[in-house]
Amino acid sequence: MKQEEEKALRENIRHLIQHVKLKKADEEGALRSVIRQFMDHELSEIMQEASVPDVDPVPNKSTGINVLEELLKKIIPVLEVDYKSLTTNNEQRLSFRSHIINAVVNTLTPARVNTAAGDEESIEPLQEIDMDEEIDVVVGDEDSGDEKFIDIRTDSEKSADEDEKEEEDPRDTFGAGVDGDETGRNVAYQCFKKIESSIIDSYELLSDPEDQELFYDYLIANLKLYFDKFEGELASSVDEPTNQAYDMAKSTSDPAHGAEDVELEF
Repeated sequence: MKQEEEKALRENIRHLIQHVKLKKADEEGALRSVIRQFMDHELSEIMQEASVPDVDPVPNKSTGINVLEELLKKIIPVLEVDYKSLTTNNEQRLSFRSHIINAVVNTLTPARVNTAAGDEESIEPLQEIDMDEEIDVVVGDEDSGDEKFIDIRTDSEKSADEDEKEEEDPRDTFGAGVDGDETGRNVAYQCFKKIESSIIDSYELLSDPEDQELFYDYLIANLKLYFDKFEGELASSVDEPTNQAYDMAKSTSDPAHGAEDVELEF
């Protein structure tokens, strides 16, 4: 009995040792698996960060171009929607384009002239005025035809004429000097009212003549380029894809053939 008990005890100890070894191996394997998953996760995040492009663009060396870039982000989407709404014919879009560019030029021209005049005054010294110099001032021209004209209209007629002048369509003034389709002009008029203040505000931020010149030149150039882009997108419309089954079903359902509609079962 003693030998049998000793043998059984040894067997139990051997089994216990094997169990401990297996458990230890399983724990080491689980630990290695956790470490491997952690390393894979960290490596994946590092790769993703490396593949993400820099979303902060480097500013341009010119303040005028930087200001223009922010302006274009505001006005180009507005211009695109209205431009692409003119789908009846190409003349409408050409008119829209011409009137918008002309309006931008007319809007910024006074500011550019004032800037140029200010630069000339700052460069050229003011000439001293000789107070003893005789100055002839002509107050009125006695032979003027306007002074001889006698207006015989009544007050009501004068008022009616003034009202008629005030009722002049502002779209005619907007499109003065520019030929083109009237619908394109009207849409351009409405569109420009939405972006005019942004253009003026952006230009007035700049006081450096070089910035102003770059802003003006690149604004006109970019407007033309974007209009070209919009036109290309409209012209490159793709036909709807089809297949033989659809063509056959459509031909058999054509009323001209006197056949009933065919419905395919799936």
